[in-house]
Amino acid sequence: MAADLHCHTKMSDGSVGIDEVVLLAKTHGIPTIAVTDHDTFAGSTRAKIFGDRHGVEVISGVEFSTTDPSTGRKAHILCYLCDKTDRLEGLCKRTGDSRRRASCIMVQKVMRLYPITAEMVLRRAQGSTNIYKQHIMHALIDAGYSHDFFGETYHKLFNAKTGLAYFPVRYPDVHDVIEQIHEAGGVAVLAHPGEYDSYDLLEQLAKDHEIEGVEVWHPRNKPGDEERLSAVAQEYGLVMTGGTDFHGMYTTVPMHIGTCVTPDDQLEALKKAKAHSKK
Repeated sequence: MAADLHCHTKMSDGSVGIDEVVLLAKTHGIPTIAVTDHDTFAGSTRAKIFGDRHGVEVISGVEFSTTDPSTGRKAHILCYLCDKTDRLEGLCKRTGDSRRRASCIMVQKVMRLYPITAEMVLRRAQGSTNIYKQHIMHALIDAGYSHDFFGETYHKLFNAKTGLAYFPVRYPDVHDVIEQIHEAGGVAVLAHPGEYDSYDLLEQLAKDHEIEGVEVWHPRNKPGDEERLSAVAQEYGLVMTGGTDFHGMYTTVPMHIGTCVTPDDQLEALKKAKAHSKK
């Protein structure tokens, strides 16, 4: 059976609780998942305990937000099967602190435009390690100022170039993050290259043997992405992963767990990449 290796929970910017993500996977007949909350291992650690109780294999994971220094664009790195998560806590904290500062500024800007309170946002972020734009939008929707999470109001407020409330988060260098992942005993996979136009970055990371895999199957792939990414993976011997990038209702298009998955042979290849890194 296939595995969904990209799921988010309330610990970051998902709307669904850790236990619910595990039970949804079981209900959908997905025997293996990875909880990959942004810049925190908290969701993954708790999900593994809950998964053991309910017969769902939970692979430890986290999704790191990074910057590609050659373009200045964002790039996301999925870290799997990390042995020494404590070595990455500093990285998680620095990114979390930067996100928290930016979020507080954005909340203040939004409050000048709409009569909502900070408490409304904090209540919707309860259980998360941080405040995300989805939590701000949730408060605006509940207050009657928007009807969707990523529509006109979102772009008016949070567009990176023109957003009235936008404030950037400073993310670490992608190469430094990958190096830290390897030092902590983790496997590094470039997430959804099409999302941030990271095709050239993928070629560079693959050619320089910086990553072990690439996320080939993703619901927001553009036409031709799967073939393009598969070709790169085969050329450089990369593991090919797949995941739904599940966020519950905090998404543009509803997608249930198991919408995109990793085939069995690639799941085994991921585990072998981990075993190989130990030698």
